[in-house]
Amino acid sequence: MIKDNLQKILSEIPKHVQLIAVSKTKPINDILQAYEIGQRHFGENKVQELNLKQAQLPSDIYWHMIGHLQTNKVKYIAPYVHLIHGVDSLKLLKEINKQAKKNNRTINCLLQFHIASKSSKFGLSLAEARNILKDESFNDFTNICLKGVMGMASFTTDQNTIDKEFSELKSIFDSIKEIVSNKTSFDCISMGMSGDYKIAIENGSNMIRIGSTIFGNR
Repeated sequence: MIKDNLQKILSEIPKHVQLIAVSKTKPINDILQAYEIGQRHFGENKVQELNLKQAQLPSDIYWHMIGHLQTNKVKYIAPYVHLIHGVDSLKLLKEINKQAKKNNRTINCLLQFHIASKSSKFGLSLAEARNILKDESFNDFTNICLKGVMGMASFTTDQNTIDKEFSELKSIFDSIKEIVSNKTSFDCISMGMSGDYKIAIENGSNMIRIGSTIFGNR
């Protein structure tokens, strides 16, 4: 079932869209089923679970940290994490840079924005992001590569609301791209999950995070 689900999604999405298989809470065997047909990008939202899986699974997997990341947990994933999706503070960026430097790596990051109409604990506003990029210390982050933006739409069946929120994130991406120094590599818009990824792609998403549609409900 996992293989069929995955192949169906891959056949439907445009070639330029990167699929992140959200494997949180799923057993090793489920991940291996997806791996066996070529899936290499997987997303986890808890550091402890991510570490356990990374140690047991093939080394050519690209691991994405898609959940909220506390600064004191960065050191545990810094040696291998491919992309951190949920960067929402200058403090977190400083710690990622510090741990990346210790591991002689450059860590890819996305700025997380709050676009949902309902309240959320995490995510930047456009003004907050601009302040981060203007901060004097930002230029010292030589072991970080800002790759783009991430956001989650409201959990609702109202497609107009979802469409509006994803459109807002695309506008934020365009605004940020104008002021970052690495315009060529600042190219990622991570938005869209199982219930709304088609709307996200219509609004410019080139990275989607899908769990239940691949692995089944938790």
